Amino acid sequence: MSYHQQLDRVRTDPDTAVTVVRDNDTIVVPIAAGEPPTLLHALSERREHLRGVVVSQLLGLGRYAYLSEAHAGNVRHSSPFLGAATRTGAHEGWIDWVPAHFSEVPVLIRQGLMPCDVVFAQVSPMSPDGLFALGVSTDYTLAAIEKARAVVLEVNPQLPFTNGNCHVHVSQVTHVVDATSPMVELAPSVIGPTQVAIAQHVAELIPDGSTLQIGIGGIPDAVVKQLMTKNDLGLHTEMLGDGTLSLIEAGVITGARKNVHPGKLIATFALGSERLYEFMHHNPDLEMHPVDYTNAPALASRNDNLHSINGTLAVDFFGQCASESLGRRPFSGPGGQVDFVRAANASNGGKSIMVVPSTAKDDSISRIVATHEPGTPITTGKNDVDHVVTEFGVARLRGRSVRERTHALIEIAHPNFRDQLTEQAKDLRLW
Repeated sequence: MSYHQQLDRVRTDPDTAVTVVRDNDTIVVPIAAGEPPTLLHALSERREHLRGVVVSQLLGLGRYAYLSEAHAGNVRHSSPFLGAATRTGAHEGWIDWVPAHFSEVPVLIRQGLMPCDVVFAQVSPMSPDGLFALGVSTDYTLAAIEKARAVVLEVNPQLPFTNGNCHVHVSQVTHVVDATSPMVELAPSVIGPTQVAIAQHVAELIPDGSTLQIGIGGIPDAVVKQLMTKNDLGLHTEMLGDGTLSLIEAGVITGARKNVHPGKLIATFALGSERLYEFMHHNPDLEMHPVDYTNAPALASRNDNLHSINGTLAVDFFGQCASESLGRRPFSGPGGQVDFVRAANASNGGKSIMVVPSTAKDDSISRIVATHEPGTPITTGKNDVDHVVTEFGVARLRGRSVRERTHALIEIAHPNFRDQLTEQAKDLRLW
């Protein structure tokens, strides 16, 4: 039987495809742009006929009808990383928030610690050799496919076919649904004076030939603009976005000095514009791999001069970075932050860089604090933190005492809060 004959045998409509879901099943869905909207809408239509179903997904983007408190007993969402579509439900308790490093999610699935009965995923059209590409969201999905009873794919002709360990063979598939949903695109970030000032400090820390891991948002996008004069940078990251695409197109990122996959762009998921997705399609310089490969500290750290750039919400005098919430109210998740902090720390010449504006809410709250609010989860701990950067400078914390850290952090705090922080440091016998 040819691959196209196999495809015809499993092709069906969305309403039929989602009937593979049984009560108490866990459905694993890829991160972000890899989520299959047609299938999730069809699941939502069937939600009242189901009981105890869980949708497990890191960073869901769509606002589907199943995402409601009234139907949480039918279909409940569970996530290691929250976004705008899931944050309110987590605050109110009808969406579950799962502590997990991004790199460990495939392992947790394989070990059965995170259940998986069904996979719903969006993929590229099938290649002549019977392969679909997960493309924009390789992440933990291959591990889920290994464990799942049923695999349902939503084929989108706009999704790029990519190279790397990111393919699903037609023989592994239970159902295929054809869809034409537009790809999720990420709007450009707003970059203001604070972001630019932070980015200038960060750029001074990054020498030519460095390999980058860089996240998402206004500060990372501002950093990219400050790196345009660098030479022979490399990319080994979890997320590929339009910012890094601009460095590639400018010839700044060449990967020539990388130790691991020299000359290649390495990532596990992508989120950006149509231009980014077109760039990815059959690009021989790009490889998409599962997150337990891209984010494995032992692998990423083999790149000399690995520079990891990630954001946080607040930093205390110990250097502890609260990047997921302030207090008990969940905001996002750990993602791959600690994965790459540890990789950069272990890299020869590497640096882990945490970026944070000095204040929040129109300069009314300091993000440099003496102690975190009770109940605040710590993402990057005191033993892992390296550089902390605000618009007022750089604090190098690794290897320094708590007293030395306190002085360094107060120096980069907003001037309006330095006296208050100094008094708090005296009360704590750190000044």
